[in-house]
Amino acid sequence: MRITAPATSPMLLRLADERATGAFLRDQGTLYLVEGRVVHAESPAAPGIDVLLTAGGSLPEQGWQESLTLAGTRHEVGRHLIDSGRVAAGELEMCHLGALYDAAFFVLGPACGPTRFRYGVAHWLGRVRPVDAEAVERETRRRRALLDGIWPCPDVDTAPVVPRPPAPGQTVTGRQRALLRLADGVRTPTAIAWALGRPTFHTLIEVRRLAAAGLVEPPQPQDPAAAPVALPLPVPADSAAPDIALLRRVRDALEATL
Repeated sequence: MRITAPATSPMLLRLADERATGAFLRDQGTLYLVEGRVVHAESPAAPGIDVLLTAGGSLPEQGWQESLTLAGTRHEVGRHLIDSGRVAAGELEMCHLGALYDAAFFVLGPACGPTRFRYGVAHWLGRVRPVDAEAVERETRRRRALLDGIWPCPDVDTAPVVPRPPAPGQTVTGRQRALLRLADGVRTPTAIAWALGRPTFHTLIEVRRLAAAGLVEPPQPQDPAAAPVALPLPVPADSAAPDIALLRRVRDALEATL
């Protein structure tokens, strides 16, 4: 048997079996296949490889644009970046895989529209490191489970991030501080990811951790009749000190039901 869990897209696996080449299109983005393997992915919810390469300063924006102009029509932007010495092969591969898995997470999310496939369509980046469709499916499921294990409230993934002051003695990581500096009550996790030049999934991980710690406001339910989200198990009764973050989450859940 190919996989042990239900596929997020049986159509994608069928195209992989057919060794199809083209563009797999959904409302949340596109996967590009060459001979049944995923060579690139794009989604409006995820910063592209251009953002990941240029945000760190290793590749100037002008260098990216020149490579895109010179090699885009030949679908060899990746090869041109390496041959011209603008980007090391290892750095390009790392950013490419980061952008691919990040965008694929959204493309293969819960379907909210038709799925189409356009045969023969090629991406301007060209081949960098093709990935088996099974691996993309498997990683998408793993990431979804990881998020739910941190804080089972997917509404925080799309709502504006509203920070809360930490409780006495509560600390945040450097990555979380960078995120919270941009949390102005208007930017969503996706907008913050673009501003930071980081994969959106990594930002979602930090936002859910902050939510679990009571350091960001949980989004208000749109439907007053909606059931409250499941909360993590409470701390044992013999705990040495009250869990302030947990108490905040219990309060929020109770308020949402009033």
